[in-house]
Amino acid sequence: MKILVTGASGYVGGRLVPRLLELGHEVRTTTSDPDREQPWWADEVETQVMDALDADQVSSACAGVHAIYYLIHGMGGEDFAAADRAAATHVAEAVRAHGVERVVYLSGIVPDVADDELSEHLTSRREVERILGDTPSTLVVLRAAILLGSGSTSFEIIRQVSQRLPVHTVPAWMDSLVQPIAVVDVLEALVGALDYSGPSRHFDVGGPDRLRYGALLAAYTAHAGLTRPQVTVPLLPTQLVGTLVGSLTDVPRPTVEALTESLHHDMVAGDDDFRELLLPVGHRLVGLDEAFGRSLAAPAPEAANADPMGPLPQDPAWASGGDGRPALAKVADAVKDVATRR
Repeated sequence: MKILVTGASGYVGGRLVPRLLELGHEVRTTTSDPDREQPWWADEVETQVMDALDADQVSSACAGVHAIYYLIHGMGGEDFAAADRAAATHVAEAVRAHGVERVVYLSGIVPDVADDELSEHLTSRREVERILGDTPSTLVVLRAAILLGSGSTSFEIIRQVSQRLPVHTVPAWMDSLVQPIAVVDVLEALVGALDYSGPSRHFDVGGPDRLRYGALLAAYTAHAGLTRPQVTVPLLPTQLVGTLVGSLTDVPRPTVEALTESLHHDMVAGDDDFRELLLPVGHRLVGLDEAFGRSLAAPAPEAANADPMGPLPQDPAWASGGDGRPALAKVADAVKDVATRR
């Protein structure tokens, strides 16, 4: 099958491409910056320059493929929802024009609340689903909450906050349930979506563990050998928490702020249909302890043989624990940024 992977330079896309190649698929990837260093598998794929906001480039990239993985997400900034809308519209138009049979979209868990209670981040993802679904192709949406694995935005926030804060101050409103899932399980579900034979639909994808966000932080610190007491703090504004965490970590601040806003609600799967309909028979989901252990492993000598849960060369500079600056310097910067924004 000839497959287009958009967002192949990102965290999930960079790990999905070698899995598709391993299965014998012909893969085309896109890049918005042809001068950037290419991943180790670049010689095995066709790469095309594509800005998702350029309709002609999107149409060219979608021509002649059987399936598209849509792994494009705007995360924060004043215009991210408009950019998401435009990118999804261009892909939907190209799907219609070229008769693409299937689109697979990795989205986020949508809590069971009214649309006007959703964060702007989740509202935008819902809108993208609606746009991509308004085509004749089969749309398979995977909705995931926290992805576990070195280089995952969510995991890096957990790791860097735990490393840099001697005490975990957890806002009272963040006492929500979460259902993290290992990236290797998401990869298998994404691959399985190619063979799914039913109608267009979404699947909630979650791992075997459901726990409160504070308990997730505690589980990580225990596995990492850190002692981090937790203090629940009432009445902390969401924006303040997003600014503090965004300043404390090396993850881009708009991304942190968007994800923080989503934690007002439980982020758990509504069902587990994906286990039967997308995963291979007998597939075992990775639990928290194993996921933490594999995510914290040292880099493999060769990327081609590396565990997708661990670090890979194409991961962003802020992955694998960050840039190595002293924790006290990060805390000082965070306090300064919070004071400036007040």
